[in-house]
Amino acid sequence: MATQVKVAIVTGAGTGIGKATAVTLLKAGYRVALAGRRPEPLAAAIAESGVPADQALAVSTDVANPDSVNALFDKVKATWGRLDVIFNNAGVGAPGIPMEDLTYEQWKNVVDINLTGPFLCTQAAIRIMKDQTPQGGRIINNGSISAHAPRPNSAPYTSTKHAITGLTKSTSLDGRKYNIACSQIDIGNAATEMTARMAKGIIQANGEIAVEPQMDVQHVADAILHIANLPLESNVQFMTIMATKMPYVGRG
Repeated sequence: MATQVKVAIVTGAGTGIGKATAVTLLKAGYRVALAGRRPEPLAAAIAESGVPADQALAVSTDVANPDSVNALFDKVKATWGRLDVIFNNAGVGAPGIPMEDLTYEQWKNVVDINLTGPFLCTQAAIRIMKDQTPQGGRIINNGSISAHAPRPNSAPYTSTKHAITGLTKSTSLDGRKYNIACSQIDIGNAATEMTARMAKGIIQANGEIAVEPQMDVQHVADAILHIANLPLESNVQFMTIMATKMPYVGRG
């Protein structure tokens, strides 16, 4: 019997970690739906992968909008008939200003995209995964080092990433009866557009500005591919992948 081609969704797939992961999954033979707000970077990522046109979908998606999320999953199901992996990656931060100066709108925007978005995508993924044959699938959440330790002036981002850990654990438990595995990957200082400022210096817990080491984002994409390729009898519940010398373990 021929090996079934796996189908994946990557959110926030137009840039950074999402793009690297989507391209890596495509090159590994996955059919991938790349989801993001702007269609142009999604199309560019697909072109960069060099895969045949029928192996990838670019779907303009707002993960904070239930109708937009449902349209994404409906398109994937209509096109490929199933879903094996989703990487909940889309995320934003708020301005790095004192907590008391943040607006309600700034807080809500981060919560809507970083927490409500993965929840909506997880719901939609479960609905497909539990009803397909063979049953089951894998949900991978981008937790971030901020799921464990905050940076200064990062309350909205840190709060949502801590909450992702609760969502991951709940999904692992509630998905068990459907053969759905859920993982969390906590990523520290992957070299992307978002982390370019670290090469110039970023504020530390003691108020000093310091340059922080970074790592190649491809290492992150390779780690996600490893998790995605595991048989469903096995799961990487939590993984931390980080620049070895970044100030996280110990006292910095």
